[in-house]
Amino acid sequence: MAAQEIDQPDVAANLATVKAEIAAETEAAGRPAGSVTLVAVAKTQSAERIRPTLEAGHRIFGENRVQEAEGKWPGLKADYPDARLHLIGPLQSNKARPAVRLFDVIETVDRPKLAGALAQAMEKEGRRPDVFVQVNTGEEEQKHGIPPGEVDAFIRACIEDLLLPVKGLMCIPPIDEEPSLHFALLREIARRNGLDELSMGMTADYPIAVRFGATIVRVGTAIFGARP
Repeated sequence: MAAQEIDQPDVAANLATVKAEIAAETEAAGRPAGSVTLVAVAKTQSAERIRPTLEAGHRIFGENRVQEAEGKWPGLKADYPDARLHLIGPLQSNKARPAVRLFDVIETVDRPKLAGALAQAMEKEGRRPDVFVQVNTGEEEQKHGIPPGEVDAFIRACIEDLLLPVKGLMCIPPIDEEPSLHFALLREIARRNGLDELSMGMTADYPIAVRFGATIVRVGTAIFGARP
């Protein structure tokens, strides 16, 4: 057991390093201090692995699956009630209601059926988590997200017809392409639709995302180490 513990990364130290790098990139980009929010991606991590980051003062986390989050976060939120949880993985329409119940931000709204299910769930639950539209900037068949050519109409439908609290956009660039091209595209789509928030950038490319206007970066491996 002792050897295993020695091999575990120091998540609190990693968290501090990532936050310092975000602050440095924010300053270098000429942006106001604190204008980029770090979402610590805790998917597949146990509650015990997450606790040191909470003890270090971090409060914003990302999870990929509703069921996994349901198993970890009610207990963690009981101890840290100001923790905020982002859903950053694909969401099935039949999971809309538990997602609305548990998450504070849903970043992966990517189709009309899901948008409608979330609107109904918010009405039933009396809770309105912030919503981000996921854009498939690379138009990859295996990835979720609204194609760029359809996103303007989808955003309008979410806001005007369904009255969803759409705050911004999210994307995951193709791994084999220059991410800055995709970040620039997402920034332009947000600009023309009057949206202020951009969730873009992960462990491998969050410094670039900050330079291109990200207001949220989603970092997991650089904090928690390799996923189990």
